[in-house]
Amino acid sequence: MCFGSTSTVLAQTSDTLLAETGRNEQSGPNVLFIAVDDLASSLGCYGDLVAKTPNIDRLAASGTCFLNAYNQLPLCNPTRASIMTGLRPDTIKVYDLDRHFRDEVPNVVTLSQSFQNAGYFAARVGKIYHYNVPASIGTDGFDDPPSWNRTVNPKGRDKTDEHLVFNAEPHRKISGSLSWLAADGTDEEQTDGMIATEAIKIMQEKRNEPFFLGVGFFRPHSPYIAPKKYFDMYPLDTLRTPYAPPNDRDDIPTAAFAHNCPIPNYGLDESTLLEATQAYYACVSMVDAQVGRLLDSLEQLGLADQTIVVFWSDHGYHLGEHGGTWQKRTLFEQCAQAPLIMRSPGQKSSGSCRRIVEFVDIYPTLTELANIPAPDDLAGRSLAPLLNDPLTPWDGDAVTQVLRPADDRLAQQVMGCSIRTQRYRYTEWADGEYGVELYDHHTDPNEFHNLAVNPDAKATAVIQRLRPRLNAKSSGRTPTVPVNPARL
Repeated sequence: MCFGSTSTVLAQTSDTLLAETGRNEQSGPNVLFIAVDDLASSLGCYGDLVAKTPNIDRLAASGTCFLNAYNQLPLCNPTRASIMTGLRPDTIKVYDLDRHFRDEVPNVVTLSQSFQNAGYFAARVGKIYHYNVPASIGTDGFDDPPSWNRTVNPKGRDKTDEHLVFNAEPHRKISGSLSWLAADGTDEEQTDGMIATEAIKIMQEKRNEPFFLGVGFFRPHSPYIAPKKYFDMYPLDTLRTPYAPPNDRDDIPTAAFAHNCPIPNYGLDESTLLEATQAYYACVSMVDAQVGRLLDSLEQLGLADQTIVVFWSDHGYHLGEHGGTWQKRTLFEQCAQAPLIMRSPGQKSSGSCRRIVEFVDIYPTLTELANIPAPDDLAGRSLAPLLNDPLTPWDGDAVTQVLRPADDRLAQQVMGCSIRTQRYRYTEWADGEYGVELYDHHTDPNEFHNLAVNPDAKATAVIQRLRPRLNAKSSGRTPTVPVNPARL
């Protein structure tokens, strides 16, 4: 289906499709809000040559694939709370996995509540807000009840098969270790397959009224569980660990490396790391298949031309970059950047957009596209102009932050704050007390060379220019609100 011709799409919407569904012509567009847990830009549409993701790639081709989209805090609870409130972590005061955003902003109107207030039916299937994975699968997790008219919490055989999971780090729980299972059975027996099935049922049920449907997949969050056929798509002899120069870590501050990955590659051998990589990509392809089921159902139900589709991951993810960094909780590009794809009926262009955007931009974008009221205090701005022209003047920057606990590496809690512009990434740890980083993405896209170490005049000028822009959106001070160090 082509979404590039506005007149054709609008004609179809006003004539054939509205007649088929019986929807009122004054109804706004539906929203299919697809979230994926711990998904890096390990997708074909983001240039990953290993990933086999035909369904997500076709969504990107028919909509807008934001190649430079950045989350606000690379940890599940804070980033999801930020997306759903449209506010930055320093506003909602959520930095760990335990604090709920309503503790700080009890009357905030969430994204799905704005759609409810405009007459939409709002439902959640699976993980939109934080869950402890895999422990909370099948429950409401750390949900926000006012955000939904209905919630559905499937639980598949990945839960009952947990005893079969291989854990490469048996001293750690499978929730945070490199652990995996090439599972027996079908997609539909897995929790994520069940999530797609339940979401399709809701689309069928609500096809004649406007809906906001949040569909949250649990994989590729560890343990990496997917049917065996997806593992077979990635033979081990075709995989490699990421390159890094031998001295890559020498100019990087200690605080830049996450406390959950204190030693390179967890001390594991290369063959184990490649098996973990295989398992991660297997989960990515399994989720891609479920996204394909959702997209196909939109077509079959006659809803594709009246539904905004948003695809996002809560943050990026490391697979061994910088000499053995894994998982999340860093401010490097691989973790701060994350997939964001949008498709809106009638948008005037399609394909990739390289402008710098933030996840707090999602909220105002969707309310504008649906022509519904939004709160006045949202932190982001609408991306609608970029859906129509990806080269429109933008001058964007993105700020991501993360809080480190005090441990044997750091004498105190340390807040890291990072700003990404079209050319540079600049990062401060505790306002620079625990280190500073500057990377030039024009010459160093993998962030191997920290220009803030003995900076020359040009680097100093860049730092002086970026520091006030960073401080305008985040604070390097230690938070005064309650924080659970074990859950950072």
